[in-house]
Amino acid sequence: MQHDFLQKKNLYLAIDQGGHSSRALIFNHKGELISEGYAEVGVSRPRVDWVEQDPEELVQSILTATRQAVSAVDNRKQHICAAGMATQRSSIVCWDRNTGDALTPVLSWQDRRAHQWLEKFSDQSEAIHKITGLFLSAHYGASKLRWCTDHIEAVKDAARDGHLAYGPMASFLTFRLLRERPFVTDPANASRTICWNLKTRDWDPELLEVFGVLRSALPDCVPTYYDYGSLCIDDLTIPMKLVTGDQSAAIFALGELQAETAYINMGTGAFISRSLGDYPTQGRRLLTSVILQDDSQAIYALEGTVNGAGSALDWAAKEFELSTLFDHLPGWLEKSKSPPLFLNGVSGLGAPYWVPHFVSHFIGEGEDWERVVAVIESIIFLMEANLTQMQGLASPPQQIQLTGGLAKLDGLCQRLADLTELPVYRPREKEATARGTAYLLAGRPIDWPENEMGNWFKPKTNAGLKERYERWIDTLLNAIRKPENHLVA
Repeated sequence: MQHDFLQKKNLYLAIDQGGHSSRALIFNHKGELISEGYAEVGVSRPRVDWVEQDPEELVQSILTATRQAVSAVDNRKQHICAAGMATQRSSIVCWDRNTGDALTPVLSWQDRRAHQWLEKFSDQSEAIHKITGLFLSAHYGASKLRWCTDHIEAVKDAARDGHLAYGPMASFLTFRLLRERPFVTDPANASRTICWNLKTRDWDPELLEVFGVLRSALPDCVPTYYDYGSLCIDDLTIPMKLVTGDQSAAIFALGELQAETAYINMGTGAFISRSLGDYPTQGRRLLTSVILQDDSQAIYALEGTVNGAGSALDWAAKEFELSTLFDHLPGWLEKSKSPPLFLNGVSGLGAPYWVPHFVSHFIGEGEDWERVVAVIESIIFLMEANLTQMQGLASPPQQIQLTGGLAKLDGLCQRLADLTELPVYRPREKEATARGTAYLLAGRPIDWPENEMGNWFKPKTNAGLKERYERWIDTLLNAIRKPENHLVA
């Protein structure tokens, strides 16, 4: 996929729309960061299981961040040859196709308001997994789209009048940001609706009928690489050449994928990925995703999810009223020798267990700071459970590449190396999504060097950690079997 526009003067604009901010970063052909812009965005939780964002705020935040990044390169801005955007997957929004006005908030990937409605399809879960590579979950888009058409009058009116548009948040953003108003969606974001067929790489007619999702209101499916349209920033016009999901971009941060590497990106959630090449292997308790598609091929990945990563620490900060929790974490991880166990169901227990409403709770006594360490260890334990589940579906990994905001914690990195008995590499640039987007945008160049080497964490003997993991996994499996540990809404 070497592109003709890979030239030494070329600059690449990578837009990263995340849960708490929008970032715009400009890289050169060597992967060096030239400039960046940043704008915070809000998150609203009006009810239990409801997580929303303001679609207009997201649009404006991207424009604000992009203007900052472009203005910082000043007289070199004409060298920005292409733009790419990576967004939160599984978030959806409804809008008016005639005016572009949003008809609903963005329903975040964390939103689970329609979980009860979705339960009626539980007997079709295995068939849905086979078609989509995903499990039946309210985190994904289908139940959210249906909820909007059932409950929001503006959506009902637009559907009746024939000008409803809905689907992945990325589709709304390209529709609003680009001059041509494209009505399209990329594979990474389309797949997170549970209405997209993993093999045909298009909307699945059977699933659309099952969930009552309108094909006429959905965007057309196109490859990751596509001429999406023109991004106009004041007097500058930049062609948008690529759109994808945040996790699909993050694993390309250091260049071409390595078969022997397990890729873990930790933010609000943690995502564990193994490259499958062009063969869509499916695991009974894991996800299969298309992470990249052009006109000639698709690249698949096996994926595990930990819903409660950064979100679990946010929960702990509120639970124990520790406003400076993140400042103290390095010290707490250093001095803690035998923390209690934490059964982590924050935002739902994800892979490989798939219990949407598991009651989080601690096992054992400890001070509040020790319980925070237990939350950290629960994230590591869930990642190890996913890596174990991957055995037999992909060749055993020889190393782990760890990125994302939580990767800055040395104590977390070392524990992960100790538990998995694998070396863990943490790049200097831990925010991987934008750099991976730039690499893909630049046409996957052979030479994509790191400007500074990161850190290796070599495995050490840690009998206490391994003993806690064995107790944790036994305790978790027993807890999953008990009905009282499943929330009833």
